[in-house]
Amino acid sequence: MYQVFIADDEMWVAVGIRKLIEKSGLPFEITGEANDGVTALAEIEKKRPQVLFSDIRMPGFDGLTLLEKLAEKEVDIAVVYISGYAEFEYAQRACRLGAFDYLLKPVEQEKMNDVLSRIAVKLGEPEQKNEELLQKKGSQSVVEQVMLEIQDRYTESITLTDLAEEYGVSISHLSAMLKAELTMPFSDYITTRRLEKAKELLLDESLSVQQVAEQTGYQDYFYFTKVFKKNIGISPSKFRKNI
Repeated sequence: MYQVFIADDEMWVAVGIRKLIEKSGLPFEITGEANDGVTALAEIEKKRPQVLFSDIRMPGFDGLTLLEKLAEKEVDIAVVYISGYAEFEYAQRACRLGAFDYLLKPVEQEKMNDVLSRIAVKLGEPEQKNEELLQKKGSQSVVEQVMLEIQDRYTESITLTDLAEEYGVSISHLSAMLKAELTMPFSDYITTRRLEKAKELLLDESLSVQQVAEQTGYQDYFYFTKVFKKNIGISPSKFRKNI
């Protein structure tokens, strides 16, 4: 719920604004009221509401002075002025100086709903950005965890489907994230890592080519030989002989 403060020296106007806000059905609630600008400034500083409905002319500070004081104190608040026709130009000037909008008396429910809806969109934008940032950070965290698991298990029977299920993300989303991180498709990366490992193991002549294949995740000797030759250019046996 977004917090709303009402500043108006006419009680009946304040009561009317409160009722219109309550009837709107939008996520706003009244957090306080004041009948002069000085009290309003002090209460707003203390309660930090997101929205202020303010009269143009009030004892203490008038509406424009209140807006200036709030700006000086770096209070981030959407200000809506309630004005009569005699104060129309004054209210327009206030909007040019940073007020969100103004409503002419008597305020209609439709006008109130429109202003509140637009304020809700404005106030929701930072929240949406924060949510997107958190999601992005969450995605980065998932990628980091998946990458660590891949480093540990690339010689095992590991699939993108298994990883997606384990980390609770879609296969397509995980595939795209890993491709961005690895600069190549997941399957190509696994093959590259396995073959790099195979070349290291082939240096050890105590290991047969079959054992090298098994230790790099290939149970089928002939398939291992085929993949090795396709990517390295020669068979594992010739690679060992050339070394």
